[in-house]
Amino acid sequence: MAKGTNQTFRKRSAILLVIILALGFGTAMFRLGYLQIFMADELQQKATAQQLTDTTLSAKRGTIYDRNREILAESATVWRVVLAPVYLETDEERRIVSRGLSEILDIDEETIFEKSKQSSYYVEIKRQIESDTRQEILDFCEKLSDEYDINSNSIYLLDNYKRYYYKNALASSVIGFTGSDDQGLSGIEYQYDELLTGTPGRLVTATNSIGTEMPFKYSQNIDAVDGSSLVLTIDSNIQAIVEKYLQEGIEDHEVANRAVSIVMNVNTGEVLAMASVGGFDLNDPYTLDDSILAEIAKLPEDKRLEAESAALQKTWRNKAVSDTYYPGSVFKMFTAAMALEEDLVSEESSFYCPGHYTVTGEVIHCHLRSGHGTQNFRDCIKNSCNPAFMQIGELLGAEKFWKYYQAFGFSERTGIDLPGEAEDIFFSEDGSMLPVNLATASFGQNFAVTPIQMATAVCAIANGGYIVQPHVVSQVLDSEGNVQSIVSNDAKRQAISSETAAHIADILEENAVSGSGSNGYVAGYRVAGKTGTTEKKIDENGDGIDDYIASFCGFAPAENAEVVCLVFFDTPTGAAYYGSQVAAPVFAKIMSEVLPYLEVATEYTDEEIESLDKTTGNYVGMTTDEAIGAIEEDGFTVTVMGYGEKVLAQVPHASMPIPQGGNVVVYTDEDSAQIQSTVPDFKGYSINDVNYLASLENLNVSITGATNSAMCYATSQSVAPGTLVSPGTVIKVTFTSGGISD
Repeated sequence: MAKGTNQTFRKRSAILLVIILALGFGTAMFRLGYLQIFMADELQQKATAQQLTDTTLSAKRGTIYDRNREILAESATVWRVVLAPVYLETDEERRIVSRGLSEILDIDEETIFEKSKQSSYYVEIKRQIESDTRQEILDFCEKLSDEYDINSNSIYLLDNYKRYYYKNALASSVIGFTGSDDQGLSGIEYQYDELLTGTPGRLVTATNSIGTEMPFKYSQNIDAVDGSSLVLTIDSNIQAIVEKYLQEGIEDHEVANRAVSIVMNVNTGEVLAMASVGGFDLNDPYTLDDSILAEIAKLPEDKRLEAESAALQKTWRNKAVSDTYYPGSVFKMFTAAMALEEDLVSEESSFYCPGHYTVTGEVIHCHLRSGHGTQNFRDCIKNSCNPAFMQIGELLGAEKFWKYYQAFGFSERTGIDLPGEAEDIFFSEDGSMLPVNLATASFGQNFAVTPIQMATAVCAIANGGYIVQPHVVSQVLDSEGNVQSIVSNDAKRQAISSETAAHIADILEENAVSGSGSNGYVAGYRVAGKTGTTEKKIDENGDGIDDYIASFCGFAPAENAEVVCLVFFDTPTGAAYYGSQVAAPVFAKIMSEVLPYLEVATEYTDEEIESLDKTTGNYVGMTTDEAIGAIEEDGFTVTVMGYGEKVLAQVPHASMPIPQGGNVVVYTDEDSAQIQSTVPDFKGYSINDVNYLASLENLNVSITGATNSAMCYATSQSVAPGTLVSPGTVIKVTFTSGGISD
């Protein structure tokens, strides 16, 4: 019985085992089927990920050139240091690698050591190392292999790129800069980021079960496509001239809120220079000026970070595009053009100014409180008379004013190829205005436009009435330097007739000679222009003006113009704040260098020809008597220093320009060459007084600026007062008219 029972038990056990095995096998088969059918894609991806390393290869960012193909921004090769910890087998190996990299890269050893514990083929240690550090890394890898028998594949270098800006702060707000990932963050770098960036490549490498790279046929390299390059309309030489004189103006007039200038080709819309001074170093954009940091340091500690961020944003901001301002009296040229175009005024039109004008019970004053009296249309512009323009505004009416406001492009963004362009701020979206709004708008107050809108609109006065498209990029190049595309220079529309534009240009030329714009006059060039003094804001009680904006906008030559130049100083806090006193002289200095650089032909008056500088001869080596004769024959006076018989040196040197009748000092012995003169302080003096003070020190004076007015006075000089110089040295003195202010 027992035997039968055991047999039965064994049979049942066998059957149960078979069932269990069947169930287990079935479950396994079911699981296998499930994995093969439902999980196939996911498992394949995981397997591929384990067997492949995928590394991004950086594309080289495109170069930015100025219009003369001078490099402004370029990416040069640097390297990323990458660790592959899977090749490190022990903590001892990890420690050796971490210590060596720490010493070379100046990174905390423990930080690297923790990263070295990862089971990975790609752990980034440091970006953008230079060539000297790269060589140290390569030497260290060789040392790992030779001395420690550590797999040198545990460290490798990948090509990367670093952005270099060769002109540092020049045109900084236009060019912009890139971030740590080589992405554009501002300016052209941001606006054209997609073109400049290119397409990254990939390096995909297969590995076997122990993490060793497989033969070359199991690797795939997808090359990076370098970014396109850009040729700007900006001319580095003109940009440097503009920034130099803006900075000088900021210092002379203690300007609190930066300065702006735009130089444009009036026919093409090409921006030759655009400056928002002070700028910042593109190679070090996150470092603020010491004076700003000193102010931030005075704040409570919890406010400093926010203040620093705000200061950086302000420094980076392109004020020429992103800020608005009341245009002031510069806008009067457009009001005048509107009235002429509508045949509402003529040269014979008469307007009376008692010093103020009343609109719906509100009294609005002229800058000349005593009034201009009766004046014709041309004199209204030259006198920059507010009451006259309020009367012209009444003749136009709100509807016509708005029509031309739109035609000149003030009601819309210009579309310039730079980020952050602001819109105008007008009284209403449809142009409707109260009578007092129209009155103040007629002379450029209580509405706001951007500097780039103003410069573009003035181009229409200068070029025969056409609105151009302002732009800062002229060409796009491929990675081989071939031209991919060229930006169109076609005009967008015609705002006013060529006859009206020519008429206004003629008046503005006269204004730059004898009117409110006379401080913008440039000898030898037919300059046309208009000043503007903007009341920036009203105090809390609405009783007074806290700040001003001083501006000047003009073009040259007045007939067949080539360039327009806008100069704009925000909040001058010095003794002067009128556009005629602050902005116009800077405009003249800029144009006095820009126009010759552009080879614009000169047209001197007879009076100017008589005062033109002459070039000195070479008198060194002559006897004293011979030198005296030669110098006087050349039209100069002569001062002899010393008692020698021959000329050993002269000041000014040979081939130097000095005023006709200027003084050449010759030195005839070694002792005389040690004599020095002290430069006087010429500021505030008339031309005659300046010449007298210079003669006392045997110095020459080269006179620039507004010299065609009996009320002119010296406002700046090229050599600081008190400086010791050689007798005969030429000091450039700039004069400003003390007459009409606006």
